[in-house]
Amino acid sequence: MAKKLWTREEMILALNLYQKIEFGKTHKNNPEIIKLANVLGRTPSAVGMRLGNFASIDPVHRDRGINGLKNSGGNVKSIWDEFFNDKESLIFESEKILTEKQNLTIEGKYHDQLNDIKNLKGEDKTRLVKTRVNQSIFRQTILTNYTSKCALTGIDIPSLLFASHIIPWSENKEERLNPENGICLSALYDKAFDKGLLSFSNDYQILLSSTLKEKKVTEYYKTYFAPIENKKLSLPIKHNPSKLFLEYHRDTIFDKKQNH
Repeated sequence: MAKKLWTREEMILALNLYQKIEFGKTHKNNPEIIKLANVLGRTPSAVGMRLGNFASIDPVHRDRGINGLKNSGGNVKSIWDEFFNDKESLIFESEKILTEKQNLTIEGKYHDQLNDIKNLKGEDKTRLVKTRVNQSIFRQTILTNYTSKCALTGIDIPSLLFASHIIPWSENKEERLNPENGICLSALYDKAFDKGLLSFSNDYQILLSSTLKEKKVTEYYKTYFAPIENKKLSLPIKHNPSKLFLEYHRDTIFDKKQNH
């Protein structure tokens, strides 16, 4: 029997899943791999091998000396390059393909994220749908990267966790979906980071703003901020926060946005 070649759509869906699950869990018994295999009409082993092919060309793993499964062919590399040259378009495209194969719609699958814009029409709605879906995928990627734990406190309740952008979404289109531009933080610290009340050094040590330190005598400072002063961020399993992005945060946001 002739070997069934992978289509571009199937490759995109495999890469979509590769971004969402931990490297050490890309095996045939992973429920997410089994689910995608059923959608594609392929075996879990075949899907797991394809994810291993992506791992073999992932520069994060190469830098760590992890090889993945080689002999992946040029189509794996071409999809990888296309994705990383235009994350925003390909992430959304992959979600559209996946929902269609699951006999769903984007609006139905992402009902909670899109409910407040259901009455919009035309280009405004199209643009917002794409943005909301991509933000949802970014959140999923960041939580996976930090094993669904706050990098400062270890809180592991997903509903209390945020995918905090280092460079804000609106400030840099090219990097808004880059996993190195995200840190998993619980609600209080996400807001403090966003407002410039805290930041991180290039060695991932937490920095507290002068405005925040003025509150040292308060109970809330002693409870929520004193314990984390000079603490190091718990690093993720794959994509460390970019030091260039952290420098941007310190230069343009840290200790500058408290009154906004």
